[in-house]
This record gives sequence, structure tokens and C-alpha cells, in this order.
Amino acid sequence: MSIPADEPRVTLAQLAAKAGVSLSTISKVLNGRTDVSPTTRAKVEELLEEHGYRRRKVSTAKAGLVELVFHELESAWALELIRGVENVARSHGLSVVLTETGSRHAPGLEWIEGVMSRRPAGVVLVFSELPQDFRAKLDARSIPFVIIDPAGDPSPDVPSVGSANWSGGMMATRHLIDLGHTRIAAISGPEDMMCSLARIDGYRSAMNMASLPIDPSFIRFGNFHVDGGRDHAFSLLRGPRPPTAIFAGSDLQALGVLDAARQIGLRVPEELSIVGYDDLPVAQWSSPALTTVHQPLIQMAEEATRMVLRLRDGHRPDNLRLDLATSLVVRQSTSPPSDGVLTVDGPIGQRA
Repeated sequence: MSIPADEPRVTLAQLAAKAGVSLSTISKVLNGRTDVSPTTRAKVEELLEEHGYRRRKVSTAKAGLVELVFHELESAWALELIRGVENVARSHGLSVVLTETGSRHAPGLEWIEGVMSRRPAGVVLVFSELPQDFRAKLDARSIPFVIIDPAGDPSPDVPSVGSANWSGGMMATRHLIDLGHTRIAAISGPEDMMCSLARIDGYRSAMNMASLPIDPSFIRFGNFHVDGGRDHAFSLLRGPRPPTAIFAGSDLQALGVLDAARQIGLRVPEELSIVGYDDLPVAQWSSPALTTVHQPLIQMAEEATRMVLRLRDGHRPDNLRLDLATSLVVRQSTSPPSDGVLTVDGPIGQRA
């Protein structure tokens, strides 16, 4: 919120009087101090937003940190995002601080108090959304933020960088169809994540465009980790009419599918083709090397960091949403189906 041009700027003393607190309390809130009660802080924050008060940008510009915030640092793609943020931060003489907090949808309450105290040059968040009250607090301090959302779909007014998930799901499925597969299953991440749904929508579109029937039992939602891929693969491959190919929503899921196929005794790709998603470094070192959809995670992180630094410098882009293209990387985990695999009573059915 901004003050109308003809309205005089409110002073800190006036804000303190309106809030019924001392000037030092206003200063504590502005500087992210934690020794202020939640009730008082909320009252002061509301007044700061109402009157359009912004901390002077010169203070933020001096900050030597870019803060990168995850809900989960253990995931393999987190390393790719860290590399991207560090590439750009280093070129601007900035350091990167990592924070793990909250759920996959939003950072935790304790984080917003801490970031106001750290006062970084900018914040890059790997979440699907940022609560409005968090946004207001960052805005009041002139701390710019950008969301990298491999997992979500932020509001149009939120600066964000993502990738073409629907296109990725479609090209992965289309590759399997072009090889001759007709019984194709898809395993994706949680059903409440936009990227999971978009990748499945791409799968459905490819199947529909090829006039291939979609078995509802062939569409699975779970998690993006190895165990999620393995568990669903066991269920699919031990069924009465198993798929000849599986599109997995992440490379880690694809590795789980690969492990399940090994345990059942299926050869990949001769008896089962597998396509992953992300193109993490591990994809090219698996055996066989994974065909996968390349999600440009490093580039996404680089673009998000550039955007947050432009915002820091007062340059707001006309388009707050940037989606980078995905591409298919064909390796050794996919091939045309063998004659035996395509029949109900073929080799897979005998092993089930």
C-alpha cells in the first residue's frame, strides 16, 4: 500500500502515538527484534502497512545476503536450486544463507520473525505460496522476494519462476507412445500440488490425442521420493494387466520404479520402459541411464535470483511470472515394447 501523493508522510512518532506504544517499540518492530509481544507487533505491522511505511532501501542494499528458503533440504533437486542461486549471488558479491522451514506450501511462522532480523538483500522461496501477512511484512521492510515453484502455482501478483509442467508430462508420454506403447501408467507427486496435476494433465492429453484409452488405475499420486515410485510400481506391475511403460513424476520416483522392476525380475527397457522427470545428475548414472524430462532447475534458480535483485534495485518487471521450457532427454531406459509384454498372459503377467 502506498500513501497518496497529496498526503504527508506519517512519522514514526505519529505511528507510535496511534499504536499506543513507545518510539523504541516501533523501532524494534522495524528492525525485526523479537522482544516485542505478538499482539503489539501485529498492531504496529498493521499501521505500517496502512500508512505505507517502508524501511529505507539503502539499508537493504547494504545487506550482503540472499536468503534461500526450503521446506525440505534433503531432496536431490534442492542441490540444483542452491547451485543456481549461488551462481548469481556470487557474481553480485553476495553470500547465500539457507533456511529449512514450514510445509511444502508455505514457510513457518518462526521464519518471518527471523528474516526481518537478518534483513537480507532478497529472499528466494521454494514454496507454492506465501501468506499475505508474510508478504506485507516483507514489503514493509523493502525485502523483495521471488518464489521458485516446481511444486505450485503462486498468485499472478506474486513474483515467481516456474517451468512448463504440462508440456513436460505430455512430451514424456508422447515419447512412449511414439515407441509403440499403449499401456502407459503415470505416477506423480501429491494430488494437492499443481505440478503433480499439470504433469498428469499432460499425460492425459497425450493419451487422448493418440486415441488411447486411459485406465484410471494407471494414474497414481503419492510422493516424489524413491519409496513412492517403488510402492506404486509394485502395485501396477503385479496387477492383472500391467503397463508396458511408466512415466514417473520425478527422477527419484523413476529410480523407485526401476528398483521394483529389478525385484520382480523385469528387464528395463526390454520389458518395461521408464521415463523420469527433473533430469537430476543421478538420472544419467542410474543403470540403465534414465530417459527423463529436463526441468531447468539451475536456470530457474538463477532467474529467480536475478529477479529478486532487480526488485531490490527498484526495477519491477511487467510480467511477474516466468515459465521456463522443459525438454526430453532420451537415454537407455526406454525402447519399443516387446511382443510378449503387450499380451495379458505374457511374461509380466506370469511374474505377477
